[in-house]
Amino acid sequence: MKYSILPLLAVSCFFQFSFAQQKEEKQSEKSFQFTTVKEIPITPVKNQASSGTCWSFSALGMVEAELLRKGKGEYDLSEMFIVHKNYQEKAEKYVRMHGETNFAAGGSFADVFDCIKDHGIVPESIQPGLNYGEEKHKHGEMDALLGSFQKALITNKKLSTAWRSAYKGILNAYLGECPDRFSYQGKEYTPQSFAKSLDFNPDDYVSLTSFTHHPFYTAFPIEIPDNWRWSYSYNIPLHELMQIIDNSLNNGYTVAWAADVSEKGFSRKGIAVVPDLEAKEGVGSDQAHWLGLSQKEKEDLIANITSPVPEKKITQELRQQGFDNYETTDDHGMLIYGIAKDQNGTKYYMIKNSWGTDNTYKGTWYVSAPFVEYKTIDITVHKDVLPQALKNKLNIKN
Repeated sequence: MKYSILPLLAVSCFFQFSFAQQKEEKQSEKSFQFTTVKEIPITPVKNQASSGTCWSFSALGMVEAELLRKGKGEYDLSEMFIVHKNYQEKAEKYVRMHGETNFAAGGSFADVFDCIKDHGIVPESIQPGLNYGEEKHKHGEMDALLGSFQKALITNKKLSTAWRSAYKGILNAYLGECPDRFSYQGKEYTPQSFAKSLDFNPDDYVSLTSFTHHPFYTAFPIEIPDNWRWSYSYNIPLHELMQIIDNSLNNGYTVAWAADVSEKGFSRKGIAVVPDLEAKEGVGSDQAHWLGLSQKEKEDLIANITSPVPEKKITQELRQQGFDNYETTDDHGMLIYGIAKDQNGTKYYMIKNSWGTDNTYKGTWYVSAPFVEYKTIDITVHKDVLPQALKNKLNIKN
């Protein structure tokens, strides 16, 4: 008598499938599950690649989102036009300071808004800034040449009449020449007239921060190396800063966000949190699981975080301490464009990054409210989102 093994195989396959499905469902219960609360239209995610130009990508991302909000349509603006102009101004500052100031790839949102105001802007198609045989931005060679050039000027102790044109020649070789005139969609423009056609006013935007080493409701230049322009930010209490972020988003305005991303809680997969390694209490299965882990297991989990964890309660004092002891540094500029909640009802901000789309959320990061409270250096918002009482305190005109 012969017995078929097919039923046994079928049963075996069923149990294997059932086990795999249960494992997947159990894992899914623990992994992040986000629900969008508020989302503002933005232009597609770009890739700064191997360049330190996040400040240009993020601030121009805000400008492009503002053009969408105002019904101007979708624009792709040139980050490298902004970079080219700022490198020229940065060189002037460095020379006048006899080399006693920062000269590096980093910058601030003010660099973009001031550049548009002073020099205009051009579309990406007019100046993509890839004149050196690469398909993506790769600025290591250019940055090294510019830095060495500037150091040589300072060491020489005497400036020649040729240094500006020679320096600009390096920029032109890598980023292309900034056009005086160009044709776009059948019309002739200068960078200034193109900026005017967009109906974008850089003076409508203000920078805000929250630190206690300066009085609240005053303005000061944040003491970070990349603020080479010494641009001013208005200083307000942390709870008001967070209220303005929410007010901006809920009224359809994006927020340019400068922050520290060199934290273990800022995952390359698209999550940013401030885990509380000392948490002793928790509610729900996620926290219960967290409390059962050893210190090392918690640290390993943070490095590859895939599910909600208990987070620190952020205070003004804790935030200041991080800035004072160099734990909070000015690393990266991004764009906040929405609000979401995870499966526990915890609030997150939706962030447009400039690292391409090769991450879990296709270029978006979900950043917890505590992370924003703790690691924000400064934000830039449209002044219309500020409460009138705050405008009065800061002496900001409508």
